[in-house]
Amino acid sequence: MARTITADEVSRVVRENLGRLAWDLPADVQQALQEARAAETGPRGRRALDLLLANARTARDERMPLCQDTGTVWCCLEAGPDVAVAGDALAGVDEAVAAVYTGERLRKSLVADALSDRSNTGDNTPAFTELRLVERPGARLHLMLKGGGSDNASRVAMLPPSAGRQGVIDTVLACVSEKAANACPPLIVGVGVGATFDKVASLAKHALMRPVGSPAADPAAAALEGELLDAVNATGIGPAALGGRTTALAVHLETAPCHIAALPVAVNMGCSALRRGTYEL
Repeated sequence: MARTITADEVSRVVRENLGRLAWDLPADVQQALQEARAAETGPRGRRALDLLLANARTARDERMPLCQDTGTVWCCLEAGPDVAVAGDALAGVDEAVAAVYTGERLRKSLVADALSDRSNTGDNTPAFTELRLVERPGARLHLMLKGGGSDNASRVAMLPPSAGRQGVIDTVLACVSEKAANACPPLIVGVGVGATFDKVASLAKHALMRPVGSPAADPAAAALEGELLDAVNATGIGPAALGGRTTALAVHLETAPCHIAALPVAVNMGCSALRRGTYEL
């Protein structure tokens, strides 16, 4: 008999972990920043990385947010074939988010409606939730605090198939060249290629959940990740956009099938304070 994932279990995981994401930089991101600092040769780039690492230490020591923009909350429940998901499994997420943001005194950044009512909701809800059914056994909850600066620097492009591999590269580089400075580099760049207009951005966002620098499972995708990372860092934008060797700590690429007439591409910027975590249920 399959184990059932309930709303209480999901809500508990959100309550126990969401606040920590605001002040505890993930270990893989911190390690990547340290490696970037060791490789950096420019004085401004070194200074920017020193400040980012010092900020991470202070945030952890004092349990203060890494960034004043504590973001929107993205919550993705990923369930394998051996578990059952109750119909209301995500119903308690908003209540948990409101409790954490109020209790931890995190900045509340949600407006009631993007167009007709831009008054603050007062508790950083609603969260943006997703249920994802996968082949991997078990269940896990992905959480991310996504700041406005990095999301505003992201984009979706619907390319013709003739654009090919080079079109993907050009799209990523154009986005980085135009928007990286606003997204707080060094970045983790999530790239999605394939699916449909509404799904390709999700591919890019899920790519940000992978440990920094871990290669894509597909060898061709992994090779393109390396090429993109080299090209992004060759821009010289550097840490804090002050110039240097490291504009991005990693480029992560996720691909999917698509229509014969389409080549969807999405770029989702992750800032130097990529606040995300995955929790087994």
